[in-house]
Amino acid sequence: MTLQAIKYQNGDLEILDQLLLPHNSKYISIKSVNDGWNAIKTMQVRGAPAIAIVGCLSLCVELKPQSFQSKTALREEIEAKLNYLITSRPTAVNMKLAAEDLITLAIKLETNNSININDMKEKFISAIEKMLEKDIADNQAIGDHGAKDILRGFPEDSKLRMLTHCNTGSLATAGYGTALGVIRSLHAANKLENVYFTETRPYNQGARLTAYELIHDKIPHTLVGDSMVAALMNTKSISAVVVGADRVAINGDTANKIGTYQIAVTANHHKVPFYIAAPFTSIDKKIPDGTHIVIEERPATEMTHIGNLQLAASGVNCWNPAFDVTPASLITGIITERGVFRPEELQNVVDS
Repeated sequence: MTLQAIKYQNGDLEILDQLLLPHNSKYISIKSVNDGWNAIKTMQVRGAPAIAIVGCLSLCVELKPQSFQSKTALREEIEAKLNYLITSRPTAVNMKLAAEDLITLAIKLETNNSININDMKEKFISAIEKMLEKDIADNQAIGDHGAKDILRGFPEDSKLRMLTHCNTGSLATAGYGTALGVIRSLHAANKLENVYFTETRPYNQGARLTAYELIHDKIPHTLVGDSMVAALMNTKSISAVVVGADRVAINGDTANKIGTYQIAVTANHHKVPFYIAAPFTSIDKKIPDGTHIVIEERPATEMTHIGNLQLAASGVNCWNPAFDVTPASLITGIITERGVFRPEELQNVVDS
């Protein structure tokens, strides 16, 4: 059984506080949109799909006990809260797209004269609650599509050595995971020899979170330093790389955790297939290419400190972008719940 990082039932929302992992597994209550915004901003919850789900569920929690004088007042409250949640972390597109869809739904419900205010609130909340179930099903489909596509390039009796970066599993989604979901599907099919995963400096999502998940699920694994990837590919015969995505431009350029781009360059040099695994909600059809993706910059303390321990010299200047953009030309395939697509196919798939 995979980890459950998001617990929600009938208006009660708890999340596994990822700032405390791996040493302390503690769930915290999210009682309002403000709680949700803070949990996303401080990275108590992270991962593009999970950000959208927790943000939207925090709105459910806030709306459930409230009464509104009119459908318009409810719609205005929904719109204001969702636009606020978008500001928590700008690079991951899932929260933005979910907000746009939910605002459109609220407007439709508001203008439907056959629906009263109580029905409007109930239908709106129900739409958000279904996001949890859908995300898990989508992730399992991503895992199965990805495993099948990757295995096509190898003899039937092969067991693969995979490489992944950052954390893309149950801790970054509603469950199962995207890139880590592909790893889980390979493992379930007895096709995985080992998964190598990076520490993912400066925030150590690999060393703290991916390690936590792989140990929990008893998946064969090896942790490597971020600076070891080229040597790893040169000596260990890596079968393929699979990573997640926070935003995919319509041409296939992909924003993901900082360090992804250099892994893609190294994979290209060593002729190792490089895959992106992400739900369709990570594809931003309004963004023509990666140069239009806003890259979030994080506090310098994430580089200079680990927890409360200062490692760097006091007064050092830092540059700490949370993400980088991998060009579509370096990407073998983009794994989604609808199948695996080459970057140049995205435009037609999204338009169809």
